[in-house]
Formats: sequence, structure tokens, C-alpha cells
Amino acid sequence: MLQLGDEIALFSVVFVVVLLGTRSPIWSTALTACLYAFLIMFRFPQVPTSQARQVLRPAKNAASGGVSLVAHRGGGHDAPENTMAAIREAHKNGATGVELDLEFTSDGVPILMHDETVDRTTNGSGPLTQLSFSELSKLDAAAKHRLSDKFQGEKVPTLQEAVEECIKLQLTIYFDVKGHPDEAAAALKEMYQKHPVLYNTSIVCSFEPKVIYRMRQADPEVVTALTHRPWSLCRLGDGTPRFSSLWKHHWMQALDVIVDWAHHHLLWNLCGVSAFLVQKNFISPDYVQYWAQRGVEVVGWTVNTAEEKQYYQEILNVSYITDSLLEDCDPHY
Repeated sequence: MLQLGDEIALFSVVFVVVLLGTRSPIWSTALTACLYAFLIMFRFPQVPTSQARQVLRPAKNAASGGVSLVAHRGGGHDAPENTMAAIREAHKNGATGVELDLEFTSDGVPILMHDETVDRTTNGSGPLTQLSFSELSKLDAAAKHRLSDKFQGEKVPTLQEAVEECIKLQLTIYFDVKGHPDEAAAALKEMYQKHPVLYNTSIVCSFEPKVIYRMRQADPEVVTALTHRPWSLCRLGDGTPRFSSLWKHHWMQALDVIVDWAHHHLLWNLCGVSAFLVQKNFISPDYVQYWAQRGVEVVGWTVNTAEEKQYYQEILNVSYITDSLLEDCDPHY
């Protein structure tokens, strides 16, 4: 049952906003009550704490103080991102988990790829929606990497290949789903049914709440997380304004406030997530405590310097996602 005490801010804001808009206490009360009923009926409960902890803070992480060291895109600085080589290098370099991006080819094969096109990481070009898996398999996934000579000829792997390798290496998997809610939920559900060990060794994450909600509908036993970066609508990952138009920038700022409020007061509860993946610049001890009171773990990204890693492990005691297990590097957004 949803606890009103914890969500008093949510219902208070809804009541006041509706009251200001309608000037009717009856309508305000009715719509606030409808929201409460909606959450009661359609929210997903969090998976058991013991299961979530196995995924987010497995016993094997004792050497790192209990926190997870997760290689972003498999560790895109140390090896070509989202490849089998990246997974193996991450394991060799001491990662306890890997974050992998799920995408689909034109013929519906689930593969690892961050972008919607192959231009940035391979020697090919064009959107994935126009490339079949047979065409994709001919590309060199290491072509644009700084260590392309070392990893020359690396292929874009299927989801199945990546999952089997991670299970073999006992790596926790953070499945990052960019879109395709129905296709992703179906593909991941099949993976979990084929490899039940994933229920205690993986988590499904997304910036899109619809993806997470669809995943919980497909399989409510899966551990899930929302990914969030405040001000993402009005600013790029490095903090620079996304739009040159001042009015558009301020409009997106206003939308960012609404989106941020919804993530912290509504969406996490509706989806029943066990973790909240947040851009590193917005995490503090108070922020970690805020989510701990709600039974939600905070995971920071992308933590790429030795000083930051030490702070996350020793001061915050928070798991983090990093581009490199070996050296300081600039973050990939």
C-alpha cells in the first residue's frame, strides 16, 4: 500500500495546482484522490530487498568496500564500447559489473549499441533501422576506437552472446535500454527465462519510465532502475545550453523542473524501482540518504577520476559507473 506520509508532497502539489487552475476544492479533492487511486491500482512494488541487494551490492564486491564498479558501455575507454572485448577487458581490469546498451537491427535482432546509427563506433554508416544483422556483422566495431589496432576486427555482439559471456565471467549486468519498450521487454524477458541467474545478477535501466514500466509488466521479478540527469532537456551532458534560443532554453528549463519532480515523487514509485542512476554532479550524502529512506540505491555515472572514485567508495559508499578501470579519462555522455 502506498504510504501517504512519504508522498504528502506529491498529493499536496497536485491539490494546490488543480485548485489554482479550477478554483474548485471539490475538483481538487477528486483529482488528487484519483491520482492516489491510480497509484494504488497500477504501481509495481519493489522487488524484495534481499534480491535487489544481491544485484546492487553482491558479496563479491567486498574488495571494493561493498560498492559495485561498473564499466560504462563495457568500459569504452579501455576497449571498443559494447563489444565482447570490452566485457573481457572490464573483467580483467577489476570491474564487478558492466553497463551494456540494448538496441535492435532492422530485422529485430537484439544487439549491443549505444547510438541509433553505426557511424560513431564502426567503419560503417547509417541507422540501425536500415541495417540487418548480417550487414552489421560485417562491420568493425573497433574502427573508431583509440586502441583500434589492438582490437581490430571486433564485431558488434548480440545480446545473447554478451549475456552468456557476462554470466561466464560472473559480472553483474546493467542493461541500459534506450527505447523500443515492447521489443526490449520481450527480448529481456526471454533472456531472463533462458538464464534465471540474471534475476540475481542484473538490472534493467532506462531514462524512459515507459521502458521500465513495460519491463515490470513483462516480468515483475526483474530488478529495475530509472536513469536521470537533471536539466537534461535544456543542457547537454557537459552543461552547455542545448538551445541558442533564449525562450526555448527557459521553456525547457521549466519542463526539466517538472520532469525532475516527477522522477523524485511519482515515477520511481509507479515503476517500483530498486535503484536510481544519477549523473555524478548531483549526488551528495543528503541525496543518498533521501533515496535510502525509500529503499532505493543510488548509482553514480560517469565517475572517471581517481579522486572521484575514492570519494564514491570511501565517503558516499555508493556504486558507480566508469568509462575506465585503469586511468582518468573524459566522460562519455
